[in-house]
Amino acid sequence: MQQANAILRKPVSTHLAAAGLIGLSAMAAIQQAHAADWSDNSIGYRYGTKFAEPYNTQDISKNIINFTHASGYKYGTNFLNVDLLMSDKKDSNAQEAYITYRHTLDIGKISGKDLSFGPARGVGFTAGFDWNTKNDPGYGSKKRMIVAGPTLMMDVPGFLNISLLALWESNQPVGISSRYSYDVHPMLTAAWGIPFGTSGFAFEGYVNYIAAKGKDEFGSPTSPELNFDGQIMYDVGTPMGLGKNTFRIGLEYQYWRNKFGNQSKVPGSFAKTPMIRAEYHF
Repeated sequence: MQQANAILRKPVSTHLAAAGLIGLSAMAAIQQAHAADWSDNSIGYRYGTKFAEPYNTQDISKNIINFTHASGYKYGTNFLNVDLLMSDKKDSNAQEAYITYRHTLDIGKISGKDLSFGPARGVGFTAGFDWNTKNDPGYGSKKRMIVAGPTLMMDVPGFLNISLLALWESNQPVGISSRYSYDVHPMLTAAWGIPFGTSGFAFEGYVNYIAAKGKDEFGSPTSPELNFDGQIMYDVGTPMGLGKNTFRIGLEYQYWRNKFGNQSKVPGSFAKTPMIRAEYHF
């Protein structure tokens, strides 16, 4: 702990680095959109007061700014999300940047065959990565994760993708001299965006069931984790004359059990977090 407290934290540098990542990601996404059949970019904000972090017994408030890009082209889709998370003093006023990227190839479109069956409109293959950095003095996560596996694209209004992905995850927190790799482990995941007809409301989100990943970097066993994050969003842009789905507001809820694979006996490993959310799309 003395070593952890001796680490010099640089919040301004973290803000600038994360802002730079968001800017570069936005530029790359916009450039890519020129070759896409469709694309959507958004800047968003969400806030909650019931966040939890492992080994912290207190409810944490966080302001979160994000950039999201989604696009589709002839053979598949891209999804990119960049979060800048800013905690209150209960989490050492920590700041975190978290990037998620997924690319899904539509095997039916590549092969020229109709692979629809039952409730599925197609079959795909998804690959991508997660990357984060956080400047809290107690842990200081530097997660790196590669994901890959098959995807079912369900036949619903909007979209619903169900994937079984293998995860290659590593981290190098405070006090660990070299990067530590967990056991390769599976994740069953679903992501969706389903409009409620022409009402302006939509139900969106994801749910991940992640198997245990062996022992953690400190030698403790890990547990399976369940992470649900869903939101009901409403299109306020249309009645305001800004264009359909240009500006959206809503309520979000996150349920996260055994967060980051920590066992249930660990304080802060279980989060039930309501949030408010707003998005501007361009």
